[in-house]
Amino acid sequence: MAQRPRSARDAQRLTETAGLFDLQVNGYAGVDFNDAALTADGLDHALHAMLQAGVTQCLPTLITATEPELAARFAALDRAVATSRLGKLMVPGYHLEGPFLSPEPGFHGCHPRAAMVPPDPGLIERVTRGLARPILLLTLAPERDGAEALIRWAVTRGMLVAIGHSDARAAVVARAVEAGARMSTHLGNGLPATLPKLDNPLMAQLAEDRLTAGFIADGVHVPRFALQAMLRAKGWGRSVLVTDAVSAAAAPPGRYGFAGMAIDAAADGTVRNPDGTLAGSALRLDQAVRNLADWGIATLAQAVALASDNPAALLGRTPAGRVTWSHAATVLSCRLSELTVAAPL
Repeated sequence: MAQRPRSARDAQRLTETAGLFDLQVNGYAGVDFNDAALTADGLDHALHAMLQAGVTQCLPTLITATEPELAARFAALDRAVATSRLGKLMVPGYHLEGPFLSPEPGFHGCHPRAAMVPPDPGLIERVTRGLARPILLLTLAPERDGAEALIRWAVTRGMLVAIGHSDARAAVVARAVEAGARMSTHLGNGLPATLPKLDNPLMAQLAEDRLTAGFIADGVHVPRFALQAMLRAKGWGRSVLVTDAVSAAAAPPGRYGFAGMAIDAAADGTVRNPDGTLAGSALRLDQAVRNLADWGIATLAQAVALASDNPAALLGRTPAGRVTWSHAATVLSCRLSELTVAAPL
């Protein structure tokens, strides 16, 4: 049970906001959404833990895999959503991150390069055939042959298209936006350590005012000073907070599974592949909000909007549920329909 404010002054400083919306979450609380053996009970366990962080809506994210693997993973995820208690309330659709990404060193991140393929609408149709819920967000690399055609195809089918794990320079980014791309996936990540000085994917997407950028505010994926600069460049209206969380989020340090890979969660909150590269995050979305406020980068209201109103608006939705915060930006409780969850401090 959550602690309550310890003084009348604290009680007067409670803030109620709309529920948080995570557009990019690969797993949570020991549960991997990329597991073809995912069950309704497992999904409910993860979603209940997300409610404790104030998240009332999310897009479970499937990453790059072979076509048969993607088909099996989507089928399991969709079945779990349909038969779980919370999935029907919290999961409006899915995020497909890949397999149309850059396989070049430094850009592919933890996505398996061997499973990456050129953009292909047919592949999406095949792996999602029969699903009850749609792909609402698609991340791709627009420099790949056929990407602009795929962007147009996806937009006509109601998908939000994002640029990610990409070596797209300014001219390519501009063409992708003209085709309908409207977002940058975890901007500042999925990039090599060395880039061209000015015409590079990071600068090109920062400069494109028609793109809204997603940011992982854990202080690891993007250093605080860089996050502050990128938020200034994008502005509060064109920024969202995401977690890119994996099964290690809201779970103790140890070894976990992620899309068929073994990943290690350390005590410092980082999640890495055995080779030391980052593999998603263990970030909770309420902690991302709290980080921006604690670091002096944003007010609590601004940070909440980046994790609630802004992502919902991108998808043309209304934030669901209500979250009560303390003056210290701590989630005290979260309400979704008839369900109220008290969150630990």
